Amino acid sequence: MFFPILLICLLIVACIFWWHACRRERSAEKHHESEIAALRDAHAVALRDYARRLQSVIDSMIEGVVVLDHENRVTLANQAAARLFGFPQPVAGRALLEAVRHHELAALVARLGNEPAVLDYELRIEDTPPRFLQVNAVALGDPAGKESGAVLVFHDLTRVRELEGVRQEFVANVSHELRTPLSLIKGATETLLDGAKSDHVALDRLLMIIDRHADRLTLLIDDLLLLAKLDSGRVTLNLQPAALRPAVQEVVDDLSPRAKEREMKLENVVPPGLVAHADPDRLRQVLSNLIDNAIKYGRPAGSVTISGGVLDDRRVEMSVHDDGPGIPAEARARIFERFYRVDKARSREQGGTGLGLAIVKHVVQAHGGEVRVESELGRGAAFFFTLPRERAVE
Repeated sequence: MFFPILLICLLIVACIFWWHACRRERSAEKHHESEIAALRDAHAVALRDYARRLQSVIDSMIEGVVVLDHENRVTLANQAAARLFGFPQPVAGRALLEAVRHHELAALVARLGNEPAVLDYELRIEDTPPRFLQVNAVALGDPAGKESGAVLVFHDLTRVRELEGVRQEFVANVSHELRTPLSLIKGATETLLDGAKSDHVALDRLLMIIDRHADRLTLLIDDLLLLAKLDSGRVTLNLQPAALRPAVQEVVDDLSPRAKEREMKLENVVPPGLVAHADPDRLRQVLSNLIDNAIKYGRPAGSVTISGGVLDDRRVEMSVHDDGPGIPAEARARIFERFYRVDKARSREQGGTGLGLAIVKHVVQAHGGEVRVESELGRGAAFFFTLPRERAVE
């Protein structure tokens, strides 16, 4: 009887130990699962934080960045890329061609199947105006060496190409402006050397040609040097109270002989007492260029009106209005560019360096002002510029 009872007791104790062991095991499993879940959550949080930081970093780049997966679907794109291509939102998960709609770029990515990288590739996008992008494409691979996508980096070269075009046009224009008077001076000199100096009439005429075009070269060089100084900020303005009506009248008196040649009337309607805070010499330069331009391109026997007034508490505005043929809309945006001429044939005939309006723009901007043109075809043109208003002395 004793042994069966002992056996039953041992079985009960064994069951109790087994139950506790199972309970501890289940508790350890739950703890382990809880730790795994916590690690998984922490890892997910870390990944989201890393993704946010990565997105912030690439969004701060001025270059466009696009990351593709192995199926050429966009997995990541920064704000610069979105601006360059006008990506639909959201862009992640879209095929490259669906997002970019540019087959040349898709062909470039296809090259990465045979090349590890395609660097400094220039892509032209036919917008209005066209845009130019430099593309660097690099293939991505997984640890096993299998292709897993690509990274595309875009640098916008449009402004660089525009500036290069401006530089080339500027060099061409300077060369032309220098070549014309030099050719005339050279021709007059050769004629003199060939014996024309013995003819007093021809001698006087040829010397006048040399003198006139030497002056033209001097003006061109002076204007180029002034523009260079204005560009670099090396022009020091002698700012002081500048009465505008007397300043206009001084220029009008100087240019009256030119106006009389074309039977034009110069009208100074600037109100007395209008005063700007400006450099008097530079102010006269601005007025002289604008009024001289109005005389050149205004209607023969017409009029040029110079007016002004207080714009607000801080600025005065001046205007020079002619009643000539006006300026076409496509030319108004470029009228202040160096050597830009609306009517090249007439401009050559009228003379000048082609830098007058560019100088006006830079001088006015050096004063902190703005310059603009308003015009309608057949109704003349009006050039406006602002200057700081002279502060009253308390």
